[in-house]
Amino acid sequence: MSKPSDLIQGTLDLLILKTLSLEPQHGWAIAKRIQQVSNEALQVTQGALYPALHRLEQQGWTRSEWRVTEGGRDAKFYSLTKAGRTQLRKELDQWERLSSAVGLVIRMLPETSA
Repeated sequence: MSKPSDLIQGTLDLLILKTLSLEPQHGWAIAKRIQQVSNEALQVTQGALYPALHRLEQQGWTRSEWRVTEGGRDAKFYSLTKAGRTQLRKELDQWERLSSAVGLVIRMLPETSA
């Protein structure tokens, strides 16, 4: 399974922004959604998630507010700002260019046997 440190630099921000584009969520729900949608391949630890959420909020791409979860606990819910939606579009475009370029290189190289 991949760990956040295995992700290409900046990918975690993209995953968080994309997840929040669907609906406001608290941290644990964001991590769970990423894990579920990736078929358990990606697991975002609290040690990676919360600094990223803080950074995204400092950059003005998300905002947070305290709410009560379905389970009755107080939690900080994060949502995208207008600037965050703009940033998400930019990051999605960058990801498409990067993943396309990596795909070209992978398909170009002959496979070697071990």
